[in-house]
Amino acid sequence: MNKRKVFLLLALQLCVGFVFALDRPFVIMDVVHTYNLDPHKANSSADAQVLTGLYEGLFVYDPYSLEPTFGLIEDYKVSRDKLRWTFYLQENLTFSNEEPITAETVKNSWIELLNPKESHPFASLFDCVQGAAEYRQGKATAEDVGIVVQGDYKISLILNAPAEHLPSILCHHAFSVVHQDKNVFSGPYCIESQEGNTVILKKNPFYYDKDNVALEEIHFIQSDDPEENAYLFNTGRADWVISNASIPSIIDKQSIYLTAEFATEYLFFKVYEEPWNRADFRNALLTATPWEELRSQAFIPASTLIIGIGNYVPPAGLFDYDIDEARYMLAEAKKNAGMAEDAPLEITIAVSDYEYAINQALLLVDAWSQLGITVNVSKTPMDRYLDSVEGWDADIFSYIWLGDFADPLSFLELFRSDSTLNVTGWKNETFDDLLQQASSTSGTERFELLSKAEDVLLSDGLIFPVSHPVTLNVVDPAVSGWSSNALDIHPLKYLDIKPTQQYIPNLVMAP
Repeated sequence: MNKRKVFLLLALQLCVGFVFALDRPFVIMDVVHTYNLDPHKANSSADAQVLTGLYEGLFVYDPYSLEPTFGLIEDYKVSRDKLRWTFYLQENLTFSNEEPITAETVKNSWIELLNPKESHPFASLFDCVQGAAEYRQGKATAEDVGIVVQGDYKISLILNAPAEHLPSILCHHAFSVVHQDKNVFSGPYCIESQEGNTVILKKNPFYYDKDNVALEEIHFIQSDDPEENAYLFNTGRADWVISNASIPSIIDKQSIYLTAEFATEYLFFKVYEEPWNRADFRNALLTATPWEELRSQAFIPASTLIIGIGNYVPPAGLFDYDIDEARYMLAEAKKNAGMAEDAPLEITIAVSDYEYAINQALLLVDAWSQLGITVNVSKTPMDRYLDSVEGWDADIFSYIWLGDFADPLSFLELFRSDSTLNVTGWKNETFDDLLQQASSTSGTERFELLSKAEDVLLSDGLIFPVSHPVTLNVVDPAVSGWSSNALDIHPLKYLDIKPTQQYIPNLVMAP
């Protein structure tokens, strides 16, 4: 065939479309951060996304509805009093090294999550299980925890109170089945390599559902260059860009997903030091906070901690800004604390070195200086910020918290007195009692109790709600098994990429 005929055939193919086939690994462009891929310790959404491929528990999220679906189990039942949940594992399950996964393996994973010698952030979500709280607090033994193994494939949980949200909790990566060897995995993928800014996952050949896992290899590549990420996507070198892509530069606008997350950006007090351990002092600062300016960059401003979801109706939010009222409240707070009216006050705001966070802190410096308070700003690099919060000697911090399961409790658990997620030091019996009451109810009554608990939290002046973040994903239309959702979690086992017809409009062929 001569060159002219070859050219004409290629041009004709371009004009009418060509079939695209993936002849390289599936590529995900991720944000730059240090990965923590220990499922018991990881607490960032970026880590959670990778962990959906490496580990699996009894339930997994449906990629479209986010409803819990069967993972390692084939069935389960709940007792009439709803206090005993019994799970039936699939038989012949194995880890990636071919070691069997049994009911005893599941128990060992959960007991390690509760290990009192560790500080596993999500361990307290299991406090609904008898003896779990006591064991993780070092007040009981592992044998006292209500996890009962009955043979190789049957395991039961004995609860303190009914917990209708238990399957959603068990979808979380912290409750996955974990091997003692961190290079052995229970999920659809294994780590092939982790070097520099790239993590390479390869299909686990011993995963029970391997025949339904379409992608052989997935590369997570970190990049904070939005233009470069857009270029890689436009040229077919990346299939999914997480968070950081230049929207104007994306050619196919149908690939762009902007979604309101089940998440909240907020500031909060750590209440270990006087006088900020007192609600009246905290509420004086909240009243001196210019909310409109604080929320000026928000796509979805937040006046409460929890965005309305399902039948949950949040309480009245925080809006009031009145500097004169704040001065009066602060004077009354000093009087009630036995302090002189001119007693100096000092507070420290801890921020990352991210420009947005610094500007946010400076806004509060200007506002609260009008009360005669000395406001300090302490900074640390952004990639160290979250790990620094617990030991940092400061008074106010900021979080963006993404709900770990689609229920208000995934936020309120952050402030329960005995929660492993509670870094504030705040304890409130009324709040704890409302959560306890809610655990024994269901439906509308349960949501009403949780809303009352959130109202206690807001009224006590502990948090400054700022925004409900919007997540950005750019996903090739050829990708299946991916759906925009409020948790921004997309289990890797369901991902696939289908051949598509690619068209080039307005193509003019040379004669």
